[in-house]
Amino acid sequence: MIVRLRSLLTQWTAVVPVVAVVLLVLTWGRELPGAIVALVTLVLAGAVLAAVHHAEVVAHRVGEPFGSLVLAVAVTIIEVALIVTLMADGGAKSSTLARDTVFAAVMITCNGIVGLCLLVASLRHGLAVFNAEGTGAALATVATLATLSLVFPTFTTSKPGPEFSTVQLTFAALASLVLYGLFVTTQTVRHRDYFLPITRLGEVIDVDEHANAPSARAAGISLGLLALALVGVVGLAKGVSPTIESGVEAAGMPQSVVGVIIALLVLLPETIAAVRSARRDRVQTSLNLALGSAMASIGLTIPAVALASVWLSGPLVLGLGSTHMVLLALTVVVSSLTVVPGRATPLQGGVHLVVFAAYLELAVTP
Repeated sequence: MIVRLRSLLTQWTAVVPVVAVVLLVLTWGRELPGAIVALVTLVLAGAVLAAVHHAEVVAHRVGEPFGSLVLAVAVTIIEVALIVTLMADGGAKSSTLARDTVFAAVMITCNGIVGLCLLVASLRHGLAVFNAEGTGAALATVATLATLSLVFPTFTTSKPGPEFSTVQLTFAALASLVLYGLFVTTQTVRHRDYFLPITRLGEVIDVDEHANAPSARAAGISLGLLALALVGVVGLAKGVSPTIESGVEAAGMPQSVVGVIIALLVLLPETIAAVRSARRDRVQTSLNLALGSAMASIGLTIPAVALASVWLSGPLVLGLGSTHMVLLALTVVVSSLTVVPGRATPLQGGVHLVVFAAYLELAVTP
């Protein structure tokens, strides 16, 4: 009976990504009636769960921190493609799309996911323990990338408005790529042990003792299905965005809320995977996922939109407003104080979640 249930589960996680992509092809660019929106939402939820399953299979095969890197980069590449596609469609709203999406990703990952994981791990195990060296390096990189790409454009004077000049945008894009490349090299080659889970005594956990690693063939299949599932998640999220937009407009909320909701949907696979790791007392893996996603979102999105701006018409607004800059500064300060001890209580998790709640509240009522 157990074998049969396991077989059904495996078949389910293999079928749903294919169904999601097929449904995406059939509904792309079309106005969807209520019944189809409900179906799309159901398949979207299934694709999220399937993506988490296949990401864990790949992560178990390649080990940490490579497993976290696979999911973070896969989600971000597809997210970047979606941003560039939406910007190519034009319209007044597209000028701030990259900024709003990247900032939403930073706030969701650095406060929402981090806070939730710290809270879950500390409540379940008494204390959330992680490697301060690796987490501190990731946080420093995220803070630098966010400041270079999202804060500086507000204060530069070469071009009117919160925009970069061509030279400044080129520098920001190259700096983002260099910093992200340096971090990945540090994480996976030179100081890999800084990004591995640790025990309560500070000893590095380099292997997962709970199960045998899947075969290379099984991991390869899961990698392909992970890509399909993520394409389905991002594409279907875009498909239901007009319905979300109508609901937001009917509720009298600003249109920027739509970007927040879409970002929440896109980052849902990483959120589930991070919380599962936190429940297993692998907090470092959770932080790798969260901060790695924030870093990849900036480090890959800014170069992509900089390249796309060559042929895209209209302005590219990257500079944050004063309220969002205060939230970003608060996030960096709180995160630094959380990282330094290398361990966290429910209080630290709650502080991050309150900052995230403040971001959501200000998004709804600016």
